[in-house]
Amino acid sequence: MSSIPFQTINWDTIEKTEHIGTTGIAYWQTIQLGGLRIRKVTYSKGYLVDHWCQKGHIVHCLEGDFISELDSGEHVQLSKGMTYAVSDDVSSHRSITANGVELLIIDGDFLK
Repeated sequence: MSSIPFQTINWDTIEKTEHIGTTGIAYWQTIQLGGLRIRKVTYSKGYLVDHWCQKGHIVHCLEGDFISELDSGEHVQLSKGMTYAVSDDVSSHRSITANGVELLIIDGDFLK
């Protein structure tokens, strides 16, 4: 990965893209810096992602709460101020939220 020069991110200026879930909607604001992706993601009330994910992430909960469901059947609840990290291909997981949530998600080549 190449060096990333010092920079700030003003999320108010980053376009939101809409991603429909099995239920609810996710809004992504994405910055791509080479092999590093940084996203501010908001899940609507009643959101259930439409797929099982095997990609690695560092996920920090900024507001609200959500459940990360693992394919093992385990449910991990995260709320404001909590973080989880997982590498690529280590677990299948998906996100669910009853009340909505705002997350900072970082992923990329370094999680392989």
